[in-house]
Amino acid sequence: MPFVRIQLKEGRTAEQKEALAKEIVKTMDATKFAPKDSVKVIFEEMKAEDFHSGQDM
Repeated sequence: MPFVRIQLKEGRTAEQKEALAKEIVKTMDATKFAPKDSVKVIFEEMKAEDFHSGQDM
């Protein structure tokens, strides 16, 4: 059973995350990577002040 972990800054709506999760599950099933019932999508949100990128420095 694959787990897809997505780390992102907070700010997306529940609807946006659900839409993305559905597309991920659909794609994994369509490409025969894993059956849709076995795919788990986990969103890990972080506060903007806890995220830094070299582009921001």
